[in-house]
Amino acid sequence: MLNRIWAGLILLALASALFQALAGNQQVLASMAQALIDCGKLGFELALGLTGMLCLWLGLLAIAEAAGLVALLSKALRPLFTHLFPQVPKDHLAMGSMSLNIAANMLGLDNAATPLGLRAMAQLQSLNPHPERATAAQTLFLVINTASVTLLPVSVLTYRAQLGAAHPADVFLPLLLTSLSATLIGIIITGLC
Repeated sequence: MLNRIWAGLILLALASALFQALAGNQQVLASMAQALIDCGKLGFELALGLTGMLCLWLGLLAIAEAAGLVALLSKALRPLFTHLFPQVPKDHLAMGSMSLNIAANMLGLDNAATPLGLRAMAQLQSLNPHPERATAAQTLFLVINTASVTLLPVSVLTYRAQLGAAHPADVFLPLLLTSLSATLIGIIITGLC
């Protein structure tokens, strides 16, 4: 479906450029080519900056997992998680993966949290008696993961710094309040359903 949407947007842009060129705007194709080059360069620079940060945090998370800190974090979050996820056994691997995912989201490591969330969801699926439907635990985890309380929005601050914001951390408090309220509302709504 997304392939069709992207193809449609590209064809719409080309048709619009062709229409403008036929209407007398001869600079439209040169402008499109220059914008394509500029956006490609910007995309590469952003991806390169985020790759370094992602490698650092994924490496630190792997070390934390090998050192037993994941088990410690899971144990610390156990009272909260056993209340939120009563269907998941206390010592199940999913508890550790969910803990890591939520910790990564709290640090604002969106890209680093994704593989952890996928692993947690696969582990939750192993407990699912009806694989064609999501369990309550999977649904709640998805809501918490999507809303995710962000205590330190590293990715957003990195984007803003790379793009030359005068004060990249100006958005810290609004992001914290927004993510906290979204997470709480998501938990409440999921609990009501």
